[in-house]
Amino acid sequence: MTGRRVKRRTTASRLPLIAEVTSADGTRLALRGLRANPSSPVIVILPAMGTEARFYLPVVRALRRIGLSVVTTDLRGHGECRPLVTKSSRFGYREIVEDDLTAVFAAVASRFPGAPVVPLGHSLGGQLVLLYLARQYAAAGDPGVQGVILLASGSAWHGGFAGWRGPRNLISSQLFALTALIVGYWPGDRVGFGGRQSRGMMRDWARQVRTGQYRLAAGTDYEAALRNVHLPVLAVDVEDDDLAPPGAVSHLCAKIPNAQLIRRYYARADADGNYLGHFRWVRYHQGLMPLLSAWIRQHTTSAEGLDDCGS
Repeated sequence: MTGRRVKRRTTASRLPLIAEVTSADGTRLALRGLRANPSSPVIVILPAMGTEARFYLPVVRALRRIGLSVVTTDLRGHGECRPLVTKSSRFGYREIVEDDLTAVFAAVASRFPGAPVVPLGHSLGGQLVLLYLARQYAAAGDPGVQGVILLASGSAWHGGFAGWRGPRNLISSQLFALTALIVGYWPGDRVGFGGRQSRGMMRDWARQVRTGQYRLAAGTDYEAALRNVHLPVLAVDVEDDDLAPPGAVSHLCAKIPNAQLIRRYYARADADGNYLGHFRWVRYHQGLMPLLSAWIRQHTTSAEGLDDCGS
């Protein structure tokens, strides 16, 4: 399963505004971040379900300290995005993948001309960016990025969860989607799972939990398109992660068999013994920086100035 309510600092400072974009249907998104050298790789962080972009501020600062430019944006309906989710919201994965991310990556390319771009997707953010890149391959044969980082990001398919968690996720996901249909939206901000979501988001999420397939009610066959993704992908499993366990990460990675996949494990031992899990790695991120720096240096151009330390 993907997403849960996270305690956030409401007084956290915002990053500098890099761009404001409007997607095809009028949804407005703010891109914030920190710039490094003009030619430095640009990391675009895409959040987990129901998680605001500002939650990743510690990681943004650490990535900037190792010499990277970093851009963040909220997923549709959350944070600074407008409009927020209401009973009239109908959007699902398709609108984010085909409209929002198209506008976001076009803005990044415009604001950082010539710099290599690497999306970093956490949880649902990783799934959505893979779907976006699959569509780019299908439409243009060029994803427009040099690689992808999947961090604590796995398929929501119930079969990827061991023991009782698989049946539990299957049953609860269908009930959540039904609740969203009846109420008009999913009140995750009240019940502590996934944030407030449109009925379309819950429909698409519950379908993927049930079938393991991405069906976005659009012209693109996303399952087939994912097999055409062949760029470098770094998938990082996180210890103590019960929302993206190894089976879920494996199921997502199996959808991109032609990618140049590298799989790594971020353990408590790498984080000074701190408990990690699906969200706490953001707080205890220092041990990730050497891993990310080495992979980015290997798989992007203009990465010579990167440092290994981001603490």
